[in-house]
Amino acid sequence: MSSVWLIAAREITTRLRSKAYIIATVVLVVILIALSIVIKLLNGGSGSDFTVGVTAQTSSMSAPLIASGNSIDETVTTTTVADEATGRAEVKSGKIDALLIGDGTSVQVVVKKDLDSKLGNVLHVLASQTAFSQKITALGGDPAAVNAAVASAPMTVTSLQPPHTYDTQRLILGIIAGILIYLSLMLNGQTVAQGVVEEKSSRVVELLLATVRPWQIMAGKVAGIGIVGLLQIIVIGVAGVVSGLATGALTISGGAAASTIIWLVAWYLLGYLAYALAFAAVSALVSRQEDVNGVVTPVLMFVIVGYVLGVSILPSDPGNSMISTLSMIPTFAPTLMPMRLAMGGVPAWQSVVAVGGMLVVIPLLVWLSGRIYRNAVVRSGARVKLRDAWRAA
Repeated sequence: MSSVWLIAAREITTRLRSKAYIIATVVLVVILIALSIVIKLLNGGSGSDFTVGVTAQTSSMSAPLIASGNSIDETVTTTTVADEATGRAEVKSGKIDALLIGDGTSVQVVVKKDLDSKLGNVLHVLASQTAFSQKITALGGDPAAVNAAVASAPMTVTSLQPPHTYDTQRLILGIIAGILIYLSLMLNGQTVAQGVVEEKSSRVVELLLATVRPWQIMAGKVAGIGIVGLLQIIVIGVAGVVSGLATGALTISGGAAASTIIWLVAWYLLGYLAYALAFAAVSALVSRQEDVNGVVTPVLMFVIVGYVLGVSILPSDPGNSMISTLSMIPTFAPTLMPMRLAMGGVPAWQSVVAVGGMLVVIPLLVWLSGRIYRNAVVRSGARVKLRDAWRAA
């Protein structure tokens, strides 16, 4: 283990002094802080989605308009204007989004250019309620009593399984966690591959093999680069969560934020170990940097596919059964499970299955990758076939 640590320490020192590593870390931290500020600014307004002006003749529509908006989850505020001409001027200047005109018996609206579709939905609800109330009045009924009875009509829902409510902020946090895992696996995994080929092509590995065993070289390189990547993802994750909580962009509890960082770190370690070992093995098959992409692409595809499926499906369907199943398979778990855990609602048994699968696969990869690395790393020149590397004595 002392030999492994010496090799790992060399990798750590080299990577920490790298300008590319420092710049990448700083840039990602700045992006997350800027994202927190932008989200806060976008959400820091009055909280009203639309402002609608009403005249003295249409002021009776103010309360029904607000209630119509609430019924379809749209926030609408109203403001009374002196007269129609003043209201039209405020619409033209952009001070208000729309103006209700007429005598209050029908919905007539003035907008600057186009009626926003969401505001249009609210006004359609208002128009329907207005026509409904007028019909009730014409038939000699009381519109207020009818509307109250309709609003209080009971509905009983029986759930066979308790549903999980997904918070929008946790959904966003899950996607960000997935992106960080994806970038870390891509960058650090390929760094391992490039480092193996660099040592092989420069014959440095032959000097190392004179004093240490092949598995010690591979383990030291994987451990060293992994520690540097771990430091990077902790710095980025903590900076992002702290800036989000400090600016108010994130309103989730401190416990949920800490849980996200812990799972992010845990899944980075599990995913990195699995994929870095695979990258180290396949990269030992070639002797030139130009050939690295060709051998690592098949392995990289599992990372890419998991990430793409996660960011494409989870935001609109967090409980998707296909994603739930794939997130427990070791090849896709490192990218999909962190997203699901950050979003919440993952059954405990699924987390156990996913982690258990990784803990079974990693020792197998240590043995498999060690064998291929040992047999291929000392063979220079043409690309070594995977079958030959496996069968070599």
